[in-house]
Amino acid sequence: MRKENSKKLSFLAIMLCIILTAVSVVCLAGCKNDGSKTDKPVATAAATAEAEPTAAPEADKVSFKLVVVGKDGTEKTFDLESSKKMLGEALVDENLVSGTTSAEYGLMVDTVDGVKLDYNTDGYYWAFYINGEYAMTGVDSTPITEGAVYKFAAAAG
Repeated sequence: MRKENSKKLSFLAIMLCIILTAVSVVCLAGCKNDGSKTDKPVATAAATAEAEPTAAPEADKVSFKLVVVGKDGTEKTFDLESSKKMLGEALVDENLVSGTTSAEYGLMVDTVDGVKLDYNTDGYYWAFYINGEYAMTGVDSTPITEGAVYKFAAAAG
């Protein structure tokens, strides 16, 4: 019986080694292969700088739309581009939104395209939407996505 258990353990140990080796080979192969060809000639930094133009600053700009719907239902659309990562920062830079900022909530938008709404005074606020869905994030924590449509709509509370 002892010999039979020893054979089972040896077999399991060999199988475990084979599996671990196979997994290691697959992982290492995946780490080395970045999808680029390796048969390109190696260029010096100076030759590369001469041969390849540097990317224009506009290359990392993202295009998106901002739709503003007023209390009377009028709609205005802005086609925008920005190199900013977060929507709030881009819209503030474009002078399209303003408000108060707190450490807890970030930018609380009360003015959009020059129109200020104050819930405490007139019962309206700016509702924020991303691609037609009510936003679950504030403008400060909303990353800009290429082709996205962001909307502020005057809403009665």
